[in-house]
Amino acid sequence: MIVSTSARTNDKLEEKARQIAAELGFSFIKRDKRSVASLQAQYGTGCLIVAKHRLEFHSVDGAEPFFFHPNSASFRVKRLMRGESDPFIDAARLQPGMSLLDCTLGLASDSITASFVTGPAGRVMGIEGNSVLAYIIKHGLTEWESPLQELNEPMKRIEVISGRYQNVLPGLPDQSVDVVYFDPMFTKPILSSKGIAGLRELAVHDELTREIVQEARRVAKQRVILKDHYQSKRFSELGFKQHVRPTSLFHFGTIEAADEMNKEWKE
Repeated sequence: MIVSTSARTNDKLEEKARQIAAELGFSFIKRDKRSVASLQAQYGTGCLIVAKHRLEFHSVDGAEPFFFHPNSASFRVKRLMRGESDPFIDAARLQPGMSLLDCTLGLASDSITASFVTGPAGRVMGIEGNSVLAYIIKHGLTEWESPLQELNEPMKRIEVISGRYQNVLPGLPDQSVDVVYFDPMFTKPILSSKGIAGLRELAVHDELTREIVQEARRVAKQRVILKDHYQSKRFSELGFKQHVRPTSLFHFGTIEAADEMNKEWKE
């Protein structure tokens, strides 16, 4: 990975790019009026471009560059403001003041929506396994100014954790958050959709295991949530109660802290 600036650069922007490169442990390359494609051809790697108002990731496969955008979170928050429901919020049973740990932050749509619901008294943390994506999302959540004012503060409240959930979860205290959430579908064919095609290079292909779910159950005060394809075997194999949504390809599964199923599994 290399870091450079937008074509229209200046000393301030170059210094910012150098700092970001140092933080991420990558090489800073002066743009020198070269195209991104020529930089990638020379160095044979993905490129993080530091522009005035955003960070852009350019993958080596030539897909459209990725940059942070609230995406579907904007529409979801608008629906909630109209008094409509959101399937994720309903499955997690989120309320103002609650806490959520999103173990697969990705594009942060679910975390943004959750932060809107949990409010200033709540807490939303998101773990992202790819350091570059985590950096882009963290920067975007802080710097993005949405025309929907009700979205700006919820975005800024989200705490981004760069790391693998396999490493983060074991270090958290028992019952330290209300809800723990997994959305492993980020590694599925949904990545072929045009809007996020550039993220293939950043995808973390981690499989959810029984051991990790046990850690999540230990950490969760109220419930653990899984989002997956409606035909996924993870629901039954990992002990989740699948909530069927007849018109949707994606279902949510839950493990309630108070349920008998939350006791130690017997082999």
